[in-house]
Amino acid sequence: MNQTTFPETSTPGGVESPLFARARRSIAGGVSSPVRAGAAVGAAPPVVARARGSRIFDVDDREYIDYLCAYGPVLLGHADERITSAVERACKDGAVFGGTNLEEIRLAERVRDAMPSMERVRFVSTGTEACASAVRVARAFAGRSKIIRFAGNYHGHSDAMIFEAGAASNSRAESRSGITQGVAGDVLVLPYDDLNSLAEAFAREGDRVAAVILEPVVGNMGLVLPGDAFLPGVRSLATRHGALLIFDEVITGFRLGFGGAQDVYGVTPDLTCIGKVLGGGLPIAAFGGTAEVMAVLAPDGQVFQGGTFSGNPVCVAAAHALLDAIESDPFFYSRLSAKGDRLAQGARSALAEAGLNFPVVQLGSIVDFMFRDGPPHRTFEVAKRADAQRYARYYWEMLERGIFLPPSQMEVMFVTAAHSDEDIDKTVEAMRFVLCGLAEGAD
Repeated sequence: MNQTTFPETSTPGGVESPLFARARRSIAGGVSSPVRAGAAVGAAPPVVARARGSRIFDVDDREYIDYLCAYGPVLLGHADERITSAVERACKDGAVFGGTNLEEIRLAERVRDAMPSMERVRFVSTGTEACASAVRVARAFAGRSKIIRFAGNYHGHSDAMIFEAGAASNSRAESRSGITQGVAGDVLVLPYDDLNSLAEAFAREGDRVAAVILEPVVGNMGLVLPGDAFLPGVRSLATRHGALLIFDEVITGFRLGFGGAQDVYGVTPDLTCIGKVLGGGLPIAAFGGTAEVMAVLAPDGQVFQGGTFSGNPVCVAAAHALLDAIESDPFFYSRLSAKGDRLAQGARSALAEAGLNFPVVQLGSIVDFMFRDGPPHRTFEVAKRADAQRYARYYWEMLERGIFLPPSQMEVMFVTAAHSDEDIDKTVEAMRFVLCGLAEGAD
């Protein structure tokens, strides 16, 4: 296999690039989110200068086909004119008001129409805020303290959600991670897609459990689809024991379809958290549920939740532009899914050609394979067995060939409306070359 050369802005093998060294002198750890440091692949990814459509460009003006897509928010493509125009118009009328605005009300109505389970909505800025707020609401409504969640599901970086989570968190329930034993004691972390473990937990703790929170489709330990019985079983057990069911649809909301994963799988939660895609690239998220449950929020109830930038007109305008773009195209999701299927089929073909038995998982515009043999994994423990070193080599080889991937194999590939068939075919050709080289190197 030929020796790979790397951009000066990114140097694999533990050697720090000059730009990343500069970043470390002023930004804690050199990054504003840990996964961007590229620890899982041996060095920081390229420093980004700009992005447009399906492409991202580094500071040396090298061009890459982007499948990171900002970890999920980019659905139409980077710098989509419909989003940028709406944001520009909104900025001219004032970026933040500190009061309810008309378009915020209209957006809440559109969200409710798309996901009827969200009868009442509260806007926030991030998925972390949405999930933390939904848990607080559930505890107040149920009058109970404990939460059940699942290992490998990432619900943001709040104290109760971050340990034994997916993505690149690597946090444990201990003081050096900033997590108190009091917080940890109120959270039960179970294996995903395991109804027996959930039933046993409810048998032990049922009258103290306020809610079960989960990603209905997991996108933070690779892509994990629920077994046929899992989501209905969780719904049934939560109802039987008087606990609320919270769906974290921060990744899946408006990506899998207008109604999210709950519409795809036909299971209705009590509370839903959405974000990422909703803002068309700007920071807006929301949580919502039945009118009865959401009534515990102030000013109607005793649960406080607020935010200076929540529901600000600029992010709201971006969300409207995104929803307008989707609603104006009756074939939007079918075309998007076809792109995901093209990439998944190409990946399967490339893996087979290389003699590798890695399972490819796809749902709509989300595609994933991990460097491990066997059937698709269901739990975080199995996900962690994937070959991290081989993925790191794959990451840098694909980057050299103009393909921008997540710098951790716990993350997934996203396809946008801006990706062309030519983009995908070029990506598959790069996969063929790199994977065959990796397979030869392993012999």
